[in-house]
Amino acid sequence: MHISEGILNAPILAGGAILTVVGTAIGLKKVDYDRIMSVSLLSATFFVASLIHVPLGPGSVHLLLSGLLGLILGWAAFPAIVVALVLQAIFFQYGGIVVLGVNGFIIAGPAVLCGILLHPWLKKNGRKRTTAAFLAGFVSILLSAILMASALYLSDHEFLEVAGLTLLSHLPVMFIEGLITMFVVNFLARVQPEILSLEP
Repeated sequence: MHISEGILNAPILAGGAILTVVGTAIGLKKVDYDRIMSVSLLSATFFVASLIHVPLGPGSVHLLLSGLLGLILGWAAFPAIVVALVLQAIFFQYGGIVVLGVNGFIIAGPAVLCGILLHPWLKKNGRKRTTAAFLAGFVSILLSAILMASALYLSDHEFLEVAGLTLLSHLPVMFIEGLITMFVVNFLARVQPEILSLEP
């Protein structure tokens, strides 16, 4: 879900950069330094998961696991995702440095929002926890796809068709991410609940 360089206009780029800087600053301020290892591991997981991608016009379709990062890390998902995006831009030319702010907010913003809204439901057992985990994976990708489509459309109305294709192409990814997040959260809740900040 990377937008390539040379597509977005200056106001969108500036707005995305500001939002990502603010989100990353909040994430760094709120991060629990006892959980730096978890932040690093999940940043690496995000980096690896999104390496396998299918190019689609100005963007790409791939797994993100952003909902999982949001549930586990909260605001710390911002710096974790931004670091991974910087490394991808430098080493593999995915996205780019100029669009880093927009790409960062498109992915990390929904992750953090889903984490804040759905994390309290992880303390419930059974169906409520499973539903919350699935929604975190599904909704984070849905919101990211909407933000990506909006950024494209607001930069140039000629991208309306591409924006629609972006939303449509991410439908299967939404379900896959929801299922993966659901299985991982349920597994962690059984074997290592402290990772999810749950009572053991």
